[in-house]
Amino acid sequence: MDQQTGQLKPEHHPFTAPKSEHQSLIYTDPIKCIGQSFDLVINGREIGGGSIRIHSAELQSYILNDLLKCQSKSMDYFLEALQCGCPPHGGFAIGIDRLIALICRQPSLRDVIAFPKSAHGKDLMSGSPGPISIKTKQLYQLIPTEIDSD
Repeated sequence: MDQQTGQLKPEHHPFTAPKSEHQSLIYTDPIKCIGQSFDLVINGREIGGGSIRIHSAELQSYILNDLLKCQSKSMDYFLEALQCGCPPHGGFAIGIDRLIALICRQPSLRDVIAFPKSAHGKDLMSGSPGPISIKTKQLYQLIPTEIDSD
């Protein structure tokens, strides 16, 4: 819970499924609900993480709209996809840069990452993310180079 606003916020991300024995707590006492998220920790350092995802449109809608008050229409496509049927699923990713920092005994992954980013996720060498020119978009076929005459 955000201490300043009193608004609930997810500890992992808003797509993490609750543990099966905590399924009812999401509706009655969401602060006590524990999610199915996990981390891989080596010598006290997080190397990777993941979670089992929500596969129920009803539950996902309740969490986004009612608990977190995310009244955005931008997730409608996702909720509609879940309504079509989705099997239980999850994800896990290892941060290779984190693992290499551990292997190299470096205190920060910034000491081993090839192209470090700023704290805001900006690549200072390339200036990305940023606008892409029309010429570059055409080169990678992101927009048509010619209008078809069909």
